[in-house]
Amino acid sequence: MSTNVDDHDHDHARTFVPDEEDSLGQYAIVEMAVRELLIEKGVFSADEFRQGLEVFDKAGPHLGARAVARAWTDPAYKESLLSDGSAAVKEFGVDMNLTELYVVENTPRVHNVIVCTLCSCYPKPLLGAPPDWYKSRNYRSRMVREPRAVLAEFGTTLPDGVEVRVHDSTATMRYMVLPMRPEGTADLTREQLEALVNRDAMIGVTVVPAP
Repeated sequence: MSTNVDDHDHDHARTFVPDEEDSLGQYAIVEMAVRELLIEKGVFSADEFRQGLEVFDKAGPHLGARAVARAWTDPAYKESLLSDGSAAVKEFGVDMNLTELYVVENTPRVHNVIVCTLCSCYPKPLLGAPPDWYKSRNYRSRMVREPRAVLAEFGTTLPDGVEVRVHDSTATMRYMVLPMRPEGTADLTREQLEALVNRDAMIGVTVVPAP
């Protein structure tokens, strides 16, 4: 679901600080207990679990950056990415499994940012493991209430006329932001564009810096 809030960026100016409380500790304990129980019951083996971890280890922001750079340079792919994100990223070997990927586009008038207010739902097959601050209670609670203030703490100050849309991920829906292509990149190759795209811009807390 999306929340519209009337609401450029330099990730090196970040001042956002997640809460110090380890609010996810209980989830880690539950995960370990459930995993051990499932292995004991024969639902999957320890080796199968290890193989699954290896798949996730190969995931990372470079995959999302590849999709972004392709969308910037290929209008047909961009249309596909925005209409059916799950199908579009399969071209890069990314399987969203049982979740649906929605890609939202930043424009000069709209800035998108993603959050998971309940836990830490995140497009892991495409972006890898979420950063610690994304999982923090501070980010999860404040982003929907005061997105402009939180973005400013990441160094992202938006003009008053730009609308901020906050997208809340769920157990079945994942979001990725298609950031705006920075100026001065018309002559760059797709590989060079990929190198510009960072994880935080695909979450929406920053923008892609100009080269």
